[in-house]
Amino acid sequence: MPVKNRFAELHDEITAWRRDFHENPEILYEVHRTAGVVADKLREFGCDEVETGIGQTGVVGVIRGRESGSGKVIGLRADMDALPIHEQTGLDYASKTAGAMHACGHDGHTAMLLGAAHYLAETRNFDGTVVLIFQPAEEGGAGARAMCDDDLMKRWGIQEVYGMHNWPGKPVGEFAIRAGAFFAATDQFDIVIEGKGGHAAKPHETIDSTVVASHTVLALQTIASRNADPVEQVVVSVTAFETSSTAFNVIPQRVHLRGTVRTLSPAMRDLAETRLRAICEGTAATFGARATVDYHRGYPVMVNSEEQTEFAADVARTVSGTCTDAPLVMGGEDFAFMLEERPGAYILIGNGDTAMVHHPEYNFNDQAIPAGCSWLAEVAERRMPVA
Repeated sequence: MPVKNRFAELHDEITAWRRDFHENPEILYEVHRTAGVVADKLREFGCDEVETGIGQTGVVGVIRGRESGSGKVIGLRADMDALPIHEQTGLDYASKTAGAMHACGHDGHTAMLLGAAHYLAETRNFDGTVVLIFQPAEEGGAGARAMCDDDLMKRWGIQEVYGMHNWPGKPVGEFAIRAGAFFAATDQFDIVIEGKGGHAAKPHETIDSTVVASHTVLALQTIASRNADPVEQVVVSVTAFETSSTAFNVIPQRVHLRGTVRTLSPAMRDLAETRLRAICEGTAATFGARATVDYHRGYPVMVNSEEQTEFAADVARTVSGTCTDAPLVMGGEDFAFMLEERPGAYILIGNGDTAMVHHPEYNFNDQAIPAGCSWLAEVAERRMPVA
C-alpha cells in the first residue's frame, strides 16, 4: 500500500496544524500551548486515554485497536519543542515569538503524529494498542529521559517504540535508516586554565594562560588523530575561548574553554573523556598552570534495533517505494533514551531542497506530510495486524 488516501484528504487540515505550531513555537519544557493543542485534538479524535504532564509537559495518547488478542503495544513518538533562533524565513506563518523558531521541523513531526492519530482512532484496524508520545525538550533538555523517568514505558506497557525526523537534502517523502549506532553521543566540557596574570610587557613574571590554553586546544585534536582507532568516529570541538581580560596590555589570569565531544560507541566515549582530562591537566602542568575540567555527559548514542530497523525500512518501502541506507550522524538525538529502554527504530524522511535544520531560513516541507503520516500508521497496522 502506498501513501494512504485518507492522508491526502486530511493534508490541508494537518498542514494548518503544522503552520499553527510553527507560528507559535515554544522552547524546551515550556511547550504548554503546544501540549494543550495536542491533548485537545487527541480527545477530539476519540483516543481512549489522554494524559498530560508526563516528563513535565509531555502528552500521551492511547488508541486501542478493534482487537486486543495480540497483547502488543507499540509506541510512536514526536518531539514538540522549538529552538532559540530568530526566524528569517519571511513566511506568512513565521514565528510570532521573538527569539524562538521551529528550525528543526518538530512542528512537522507533531502534526504528522497527530494526523496518524486521527486516522488510527477512526479506523482502529490493528490488533493491540498504540501509544502516542508527544515529547518536550528534545533540543538539549533530554525530554525523552524525563518521560522515561516518569515511567512512560512501564505505565503504558510499551514493547517497541518508533520515531521519525525530517531530513533536508533528501527527496520529499523518501526514507533512510540504518541499524545499530545511528546518532552520536553528545557530551560537553568546560575547561578553566588558571595561570598567573600580569603585564604584557613582563611575560617572564607570568604564567600565560592564553598560551597554555592555545596549546591545550591543539593538543585536544590528538584524541581523534592519535588516540582513537582510525576506523572509529570521534569529534572533539573547542567552540569557545574566553580570557579573563580583554585589555591590550594584560596577560589574563585565566582562560575558559568550552566545547563538545561526539562519539558513536561507549568505549570511544570513555576514551575521549579520559584523554581530554589527561591532556588538559598535563598540558597545564607543563607550563606551571592548573586546569579544571567539568565534563558533562549528554545524550547517549542512539542505537536502532536490528529487527525493528528492518521492519521500519520495509514499511518505508511500502509507503514510498524506496528506503536507502542512512549515513552515520554526529548530531545527537534524545530518542536514544527511549531506545535504551525498549527495542525500536528511528527513521529519516526527506524534506527536499530546503535549508538545513537549525538554520534561521529552515522550514518543514508540508509535502512530506502524507508519506510521514502513512509510515506512522502503517507501523501500527503492520506490526499489529488484524487476523
